[in-house]
Amino acid sequence: MAIGRTRWLRELRAAPAATAVLVCFPPGGGSAGAYRALAQAVEPDVAVYAVQYPGRQDRLGEPSIPDLAALAAAVTADLVACGPVPKLSLFGHSMGATVAFEVARGLEREGRPVHHLFVSGRIAPGQPYSGALHQGSDEELIAELERLANDPASVAVLRTEPSVAELVLPALRADYQAVETYAYEPGASLRCAVSALVGDEDPTVSVDRARLWAQVAAGEFESAVFPGRHHYLDECLPELAAYVGARLG
Repeated sequence: MAIGRTRWLRELRAAPAATAVLVCFPPGGGSAGAYRALAQAVEPDVAVYAVQYPGRQDRLGEPSIPDLAALAAAVTADLVACGPVPKLSLFGHSMGATVAFEVARGLEREGRPVHHLFVSGRIAPGQPYSGALHQGSDEELIAELERLANDPASVAVLRTEPSVAELVLPALRADYQAVETYAYEPGASLRCAVSALVGDEDPTVSVDRARLWAQVAAGEFESAVFPGRHHYLDECLPELAAYVGARLG
């Protein structure tokens, strides 16, 4: 059941006798490495991969893609080229939730079933959303990262180390552009199971708005609330891994 490394996928944990495959989609400004801890925390019979967006880490030399539909289409094509993957589930946080949603739609259109979609820390498609941070200054982008961070001091390096900011901010800006210009096109509801996850103090999406993901799910839907802010994943890793793992089989 192994997928292996592709242009878009990075293997975070191999499982030669895997009974399920989980593909994770990073949040805006993030990279495949953001899910290393989750990959090690889920059940050992799950093979875990993460999407590597261009413009960061080992794809630093490639231009970022500031169009969410194009990003999702590229990942979908990559997964389709891998051939049928039994018990394939997708997990996305923040921007990654919307990308994962569009990939799930694309896979189902291609006749490639998805077992479970986990969407975390993100409003449902079609809900009112406005923002123009991608047109703002570097200072405004950094301030937004500080607002969402569990520890704002962790973002300080972007202020004190210009060389780091030069590496990080272009990809982050492109990701914000992808999110802020995304236009949901209504279509067939997802046949796979969908779980909407949210932190109870997330300033970007309320619990009620997270539950509106039910509107794009034709099959089983549930929501789960974890203690924490936007990046509750860092603080609730054991609970999150248990929740996800219980729904992969």
